[in-house]
Amino acid sequence: MKHIAMTALFVGALALSACSNNDRFGNGGNGTGVGGDFVAGSPSDPRSPAYFNQTIGDRVLFAVDQSALSPEAVQVLTQQATWLIENTSYTAVIEGHADEQGTREYNLALGARRASAVQNFLIDRGVAPNRLQTVSYGKERPLEICSDEACYSQNRRAVTVLAAGALTS
Repeated sequence: MKHIAMTALFVGALALSACSNNDRFGNGGNGTGVGGDFVAGSPSDPRSPAYFNQTIGDRVLFAVDQSALSPEAVQVLTQQATWLIENTSYTAVIEGHADEQGTREYNLALGARRASAVQNFLIDRGVAPNRLQTVSYGKERPLEICSDEACYSQNRRAVTVLAAGALTS
């Protein structure tokens, strides 16, 4: 199965590299077809998930044992809401996470509250509820693994993961 995926990825990359005439559509060679200064799908393309992740920000952080949104989180989520409203072909799964302190059950519940806080904020800003879904991973998917505050603070988060098309249950 792994070889099939690698082969498909290689064939896709090979097919894309065969497209060498950037100006074949008369758009000045910028790769957008609409007169912008970016390559479609790249972090410089304001409609791409890469732009969302890198420029808007796909995550917000929380204080210890909290699901309340900080001023920094509100700023990021306001931009996320604007982006989602402008890019209606995308849906999102909001992942709630916690640090390793506390029981598994407590952290799953805390992660769920964090994901719900983000979801509610986005809905309040105009994102259609049917485009958002939540999941809690509690402490099961840490970004950083160590036993100090520097790691813990990165693991107390909610991450907005984009997908094209409708959500599946």
